[in-house]
This record gives sequence, structure tokens and C-alpha cells, in this order.
Amino acid sequence: MPELIQSSKVSTITKTNDFVVKFANVNGSGSASANSMFAKAVFRMGIPISPHNIFPSNIQGLPTWYEVRISEQGYLGRRGGVDLIVAMNEQTIGKDIASVVPGGYVLYDSSKMLANELLRDDVTYLPIPLKDICLTEFEKPAQRQLFKNIVYVGALSAFLNIDFKVLTGLVGDQFRGKEKLILPNIHALELGHHYASDNFECPLTLRLEKSNKNSNKILMDGNTAIGLGSVYGGATIAAWYPLTPSTSVVDSFGKYCKRLRIDPGTGKKKYSIVQAEDELAAIGIAIGAGWNGARAFTATSGPGISLMQEFLGLAYFSEVPIVLFNIQRVGPSTGMPTRSQQGDLLCCAYASHGDTKHVLLLPSTPKECFEFAADAFDLADRIQSPVIVMSDLELGMNEQICDPLNWDDKRLYDRGKVLTADQLEEIEKYGRYLDTDGDGIPYRTYPGTHPEKGSYFTRGSSHDSYAAYTEDGTVYAEVMDRLALKMRTAVNYLPEPEVSETTTNKLAMLYIGTTASAVNEVLDNLAKKGITMDTMRVRAFPFHDSVAEFIENHELVYIIEQNRDAQLKSLLKIECNTHEEKMHSILSYDGVLITAQFIEQSILESMQKLDASGEVPA
Repeated sequence: MPELIQSSKVSTITKTNDFVVKFANVNGSGSASANSMFAKAVFRMGIPISPHNIFPSNIQGLPTWYEVRISEQGYLGRRGGVDLIVAMNEQTIGKDIASVVPGGYVLYDSSKMLANELLRDDVTYLPIPLKDICLTEFEKPAQRQLFKNIVYVGALSAFLNIDFKVLTGLVGDQFRGKEKLILPNIHALELGHHYASDNFECPLTLRLEKSNKNSNKILMDGNTAIGLGSVYGGATIAAWYPLTPSTSVVDSFGKYCKRLRIDPGTGKKKYSIVQAEDELAAIGIAIGAGWNGARAFTATSGPGISLMQEFLGLAYFSEVPIVLFNIQRVGPSTGMPTRSQQGDLLCCAYASHGDTKHVLLLPSTPKECFEFAADAFDLADRIQSPVIVMSDLELGMNEQICDPLNWDDKRLYDRGKVLTADQLEEIEKYGRYLDTDGDGIPYRTYPGTHPEKGSYFTRGSSHDSYAAYTEDGTVYAEVMDRLALKMRTAVNYLPEPEVSETTTNKLAMLYIGTTASAVNEVLDNLAKKGITMDTMRVRAFPFHDSVAEFIENHELVYIIEQNRDAQLKSLLKIECNTHEEKMHSILSYDGVLITAQFIEQSILESMQKLDASGEVPA
């Protein structure tokens, strides 16, 4: 029986369905599926979870972490601090043990003795000889490495009171069609469970109890939702160049196309996925497809956005619909390819040289990723311009709890202002860039619609209303004014902000995207301190008038964003002409999801400083 390393000074934390478990592994060790199994088991017990995969940009050998926030109250942001660490990486074990809160637990592989300097007197150690167990039970070296991860999941099932039947059910689901793998994996789970049960008092003071908080909820990542949403949105062309963390968008699109885009009569594909030689070619292919009447998209991240700037300007000025999914990562340059940020707002809002402006959609959940992806194709066709959906790595590559995805089978695609051959017959002279409705949006035709009428040059150079080249400055200015009007018209079709507003609060928070995961927890924590705030989550750019009104209606608005240079605040200043003194930035840009603790502490520190200067609203 192992010796439980525990100081007499330790007072273990006691929590049910409200703690953080973190796995520290080596990339390429096969731990990802085991860690995901743990998270899904908790989810299937009806307990809300929020997993966060923090992984390196190499294929194998560097540290990786998988953090699971378990919260009966449904707080799905990162909390900060760890209650139980599964410390499997010798490179980072010191840092990993240090991250555990006082009274927490450290599960480690006791096949090798733990160094004295790693011993803390305020945590409890759970030594399990994982390597030795696997050496005894499994013959193949590869099995020993992989099953070591499954063994610690089995041990956690005893430590935390996970329903073992849920785990075995997950194994059956994961290896359906590969039945030879089911029994060895269940055996590995049993090894861990039996060892923990026989050698420790189980469950720990951290424990799980079945709940029903996940009723009618699903687990999904944003990139998968975007891929599926693109299929439902009518996309038939995807042109791309692989780039982390956007690659799985096209992978997902292809997977669903194989199920939903195959002609039942002939078996032929009704879609095309083109891997281009670079990002410039990818967006060029998508623009060509959009010009020809197809619904087309490309997916990329920051470095790809940088390369696509000129083509985005072409699509804007020549008025070709295209959808671009930007799964943001840390920049500038190569930055940290496998870390998350909201650092592309300014470069996407005004992408390309000259006076350009683009529609941005800002989802915060996988469900919104699905909905905004589908809506983006309608919107791009409607306004004949690029639409950029701004996700990020945190949302794109991590599974999240969300409501089920819904689709109205009666929904028809909105192709916007497209003239048929019959309609062209009734027009004496067709003007491709002629605004006849006063909304800034002209009428277009698909190539080959009419044998004589409807032809025009699609121009990225200066042109008049009839697509004829011109260097007349007055005519050019008229076209630019119309494009500005079109962007104002586009606002009418964009998702409105989500607002929680009263008539009494003078303080407020304004935010976008994945920052939303922490806001409810921040509000509850501040309320306990007697501080109440209104909130607004902006879901699209250009901004609705209500955004400026929200800022004007409050004396102090905290703009919370995940970048260094306050890009959202800059957009608000440029577009809304708001009073800068009303807006205070809270900025997080370390590459991982912002935490509720960081936001709360930043607000309290800011209020303390303002209070000292007499500037806090009474």
C-alpha cells in the first residue's frame, strides 16, 4: 500500500460539483482522448463543464495542459487556480504543483520518487505507480504509454465519484466498430479504479454527484459548428490553405458534405474543397466562385488575414460576395499559433488599403458559430461584399456546452438583388454598380444569365455606375459614398447586441466573443460586494446605434477584450464618436481565455483608483 504524502497541517478543500481539474501531459503522449473522456463523463453525469485545451504548436514533446472547469452553477469561464492536478509531465511538474490551491490534490506517477523540493505541506498527494501498473499489465510499449492515461482516468473515477458505467459507455461509443479496443480500455479503467479504491479513502473531499443541469444541452466546438453551419447556409465551395487554428473548419465542412452534399441518384459530389498553394490563392478561388454565383468561403487565422488584404479590398470594391472565417490566434507575425486572442479586430474591420470597411460577425458560443456561419452567406449575397466571422482558438477548438442547433427546413436562401434574364429584358441599360433603390446595394447578375444584356466588367479599379473605368474624381467619390451607404444599410441585417440594462446602474461592461464566458460569474461576485453593472455583448460590426446609446447612458463603461491595444475600444471611438473618458479598458492578452477573477480584480482596482480621485459614479 502506498504512503499517502500528506502533512498534518493540510486542511483539504471540500467541494461538490464545483472545482477545477487540470491535466499536465507531454504533447504526443496520447493523453488527449483520455482527458476528453474524463470531461465527457462529467458532462454525461449532468454536471456543467468547460474544458480548455492548452497545447503547443509542435507535434510532439512539449508540455500540454487540459483544464476542466466543473461548475454546478454553470460558470463556464476559466476560474484561475487548480483544485486537483494530474501531474504527468516532469518538465513542468514544479509549476503544475505550484498551481494547486491550498487544500487541493496532486495525482502523480509514483513509479518514480517525487523530489523533496516538489513537496508542499498544504496539499495532499495521491501517488499511483502508473508506469509500473502498465508494465505489468500490457506487453506492447505503445499500449503501456497510451493506457497509462486511461488508468489515471479510472483512478479519478474512484477519487471523484464518477459513475463508472458512464466511462465504460464512453469507451463503447469511442471505439464503436473497433471492438478489439473496447475491452483493453475498460481493463485499464478498472486497473486505475481498483488501485485508488484499494489504497485510498474514496471519494475525496472533492466529489461529483449526478445532476440534471445539462438537460437538452450538447457538447460541441466552434469550428465543427461553423463547418456544419456552412453546409446548411448553402456553401458549396471551400478554398483554403491549412493554418492553425482554422484547419478543422474545412475538415468539418468536408465531413458533413460527405453526408449531406452527395447526389442520391448519381453518388456525385455537389461540393468542391480546394486546398490552394497559399492563402492568397485560397481567397482568390473563393472570390471567383462567389462572382460566378456559388456560395464560397475560406477559413484562416491572423497570418492568412494579413496575406488576404488586397483580395479583400478587391471583393469590397468590385462587390463580390464571399465569407471568411477568421479563427483568431496570438500575433503578431507567427506569434503563438496555438494560443487564443481577439487581436484581429482592427485589421479585419478595415482590411485592405484605402477606405474599406467589412462586416464582422462576433459569435460567443458554438450555437452562434453555427447560426452566424449560415447567416453569413445570406448576408454576403444580400450586401454583395465580404462577411468575416470572427471566432478564436478558444471557441473554435474547445468543446463547450451549448443549446442544441436548430434549423428551419422551410428557410429559403436570400440571394439578394440578382436579376434574371426576364428582368434584364425589361431594363433598357443595365448598370452593375447603379443604386436604384437608395440603399447603396446595386443589382447583379450571374455570368451567362442573358445572351446580350447584363454583361459588365467586374472592376477592382475606379469605375462608374455602369462598370466603366473612370478617373473622374467626382464619379469615384460617388461610388465610395454609395459603398459607405451600403455598410449603413447592412447594419439593418446584423444581429443586435445582447443587453442587460437598467435605468439605475451607472456602471457597465461591454465585451465581445469568448469574454462572455466569464461575465455572469463576474456579475455575481461583484453583486456580493454591493456593485451592480449593466452589460452589453456586441455581436456585429458595423455597430448598431444602440451601442453608442448604451455608452452614453452610463457614466463608466468597462470595455473588456483579449488583446493588448484595446482594439474594440478603438473601433468604438472611431465609429461611435463616444466620450473616451467614459470607457476604461480591461485587457488580457496572455494567450489563454480571460478569467472571471482577472476581470473582477481589474474592475475593483480601477474603481479604487477612480474613487481616490473622486471619479467613480456615486
